[in-house]
Amino acid sequence: MGFLPVENDRSIYFEHHRGEGRPIVLVHGWGATTRAWDTTLPALLANGNEVVTVDLRCCGRSDKDFDDVTIAALASDIVRLVDHLGLDRPVVNGWSLGGAVATAAVAQLGDRASALVLTGGASPRYTATDDWPHGGAVADVEAVLASAAANRAETFRGVAAAVCAENPGEAVLDSIWDMFMAMGPRGDDSLRDLATVDLRKEIASLEVPILLLHGRADAFVPFSAAEAVPTLNHRAEVVEFTSSGHAPFLEERDRYLAELTGFLNR
Repeated sequence: MGFLPVENDRSIYFEHHRGEGRPIVLVHGWGATTRAWDTTLPALLANGNEVVTVDLRCCGRSDKDFDDVTIAALASDIVRLVDHLGLDRPVVNGWSLGGAVATAAVAQLGDRASALVLTGGASPRYTATDDWPHGGAVADVEAVLASAAANRAETFRGVAAAVCAENPGEAVLDSIWDMFMAMGPRGDDSLRDLATVDLRKEIASLEVPILLLHGRADAFVPFSAAEAVPTLNHRAEVVEFTSSGHAPFLEERDRYLAELTGFLNR
């Protein structure tokens, strides 16, 4: 594990698990931490991959008082971490908000990245617009953030309960809630920025394979948004998880890992 200075004297936390195989960077969703990948990591290590996990700004063990928490800033941290560790053409896998971060990071890396994976990824847009009829409204995001400002614990308990299509059990629900509660209030502005970010040009310009692993019952990023990505970039392929909501790596773990490792081994 380590800490990487990225803004003045403020640092992000990361874990670097060495391996001889293809490197992969795992980027968690809004309010989560590296611990989101605890049931994914063992299989990737068993597959021989070099794996990096990271706590985004204001999340987990990273500093909580960053000035800039935009998607662009979070993506620049991933690029800086890739450079810091000397990763050789990594795959970047982003879950939820992390999908937008991963997309922007791969766009910045260019031919220094080898692939993009979107796990329920909020990319290329999280909210709907006239020519992107997928997702909710910016006002919906603001309502969630207002609720969190008034009652953080209860709001995040409700968000945690909506992650999976079916009740995953109290232990899993508690673990998701605990991650949310480890995010500082400044992290809320990352979601606020996500509500207006549009990465369609970036995702269309990528010249690397793109794999979308997406739950049919995703309550945060509709499946139709994943289906639309191949219309923007012919390199994109979508894998549907019929029994999953927003977290197929938790809800259909075995199949998720088979699809992910199969993609990494191509």
